[in-house]
Amino acid sequence: MNAECYEPYMALALQQAAEAAAAGDVPIGAVIVSGGSVLAAAHNRRIIDADPTAHAEMLAIRAAARELGDWRLTGCTMVVTLEPCCMCAGAIVLARMDRLVYGAADPKAGAVTSLYNLCGDERLNHRLEVISGLRSQECGAILSRFFQAQRAMGKK
Repeated sequence: MNAECYEPYMALALQQAAEAAAAGDVPIGAVIVSGGSVLAAAHNRRIIDADPTAHAEMLAIRAAARELGDWRLTGCTMVVTLEPCCMCAGAIVLARMDRLVYGAADPKAGAVTSLYNLCGDERLNHRLEVISGLRSQECGAILSRFFQAQRAMGKK
């Protein structure tokens, strides 16, 4: 599959990221799709929920599993604005997703292509297709603006 067919889902993920930013959380959004239908959409809620595991990807995985009534998300694609971290990439593998599409690379914490290759590691029992760089500039820009504003307010 080519990246362009995931454009509408990345637009939805970017809307989710904007919702996170509006709530004061790191602007990352994730969408899970199966058969052309959106099963789940979520954004970071770490600050909102005071939960270090409330990453957009984790919340979307939980919602999609509830929607399907199964922990296996076989046949599903996750579209997310930022390259997933170790926790999220591991959960994507464990959920048995078919594909991951992400926007901006994360050179400090990315576990898909930047620092690690969890989604393609042949030592694991499941691997998935990865499409990177979809709307990467836009995905990176929303994060840059957020962190610039945080620094201007004296926050880390």
